[in-house]
Amino acid sequence: MVDQKTLAYINLYAVLGTLENLCELDPAAGALLTNRKPISIGFAIKGGPSATLTFKNGKCRMEQGVAECDIKLPFASCEKFNGLLDGTVTPIPSKGFQHIKFLLKEFTPLTDLLAKYMRPDPADLEDEDFFVISTSLMFYTISVAIAQIANNDKVGIFTANYIVDGDIEFAIEGGPAATLRAKNGRILTLKCPAKNPRASMKFSSMELARDLFDGKVNAVASIGAGKISMKGMVSMLDNLNRLLDRVALYLA
Repeated sequence: MVDQKTLAYINLYAVLGTLENLCELDPAAGALLTNRKPISIGFAIKGGPSATLTFKNGKCRMEQGVAECDIKLPFASCEKFNGLLDGTVTPIPSKGFQHIKFLLKEFTPLTDLLAKYMRPDPADLEDEDFFVISTSLMFYTISVAIAQIANNDKVGIFTANYIVDGDIEFAIEGGPAATLRAKNGRILTLKCPAKNPRASMKFSSMELARDLFDGKVNAVASIGAGKISMKGMVSMLDNLNRLLDRVALYLA
């Protein structure tokens, strides 16, 4: 079953958090942001996570908490916040209502662009640049979702408790990379290559990663064929695979 609180953490940090990468990878995303001075949106979810997205110079940065936000969007529950992502809930700002134009004219088109990449039309994937950006964004979303499931989902917490401290390399050959840092039964995702990992999972190509993300190929078969490189501490990799199974459930 999908836990609504865990889903809220995934939707905030893994999905909306990927706006950071969208603005880095697609110039069209930065062009949508015409604000001349920094502006920030805080998401405050009762009984769940809170974080602020700051937009500056066509870039985006996410930080925890909502203390310094210009626009504050409160949600009465994790379910309500999840409704924002599936289009069934329209939030009303409790702070910064004068910035409503930014929400409607810039933030919403930006999230629409993200949705276009995250749930692409098959025809769009035939364009090489679109394919690379879309696959990279999916990779970053999955990377962060691993940590949210490890830290919040009941099954994920049980699994994470068996992961010894240390870094796991999670990467695509010639593409994006992330560090999954395990410590005291919790995981932190860093959107950067691992410097000294105890274990490594690396996909051989963007095409393979895409097929895996879309469920078109079998991970076990890909490992057997040498298309997924797995090195280092076996127990860390076994438990990472269990977390990835949970990611597939939440991001389906």
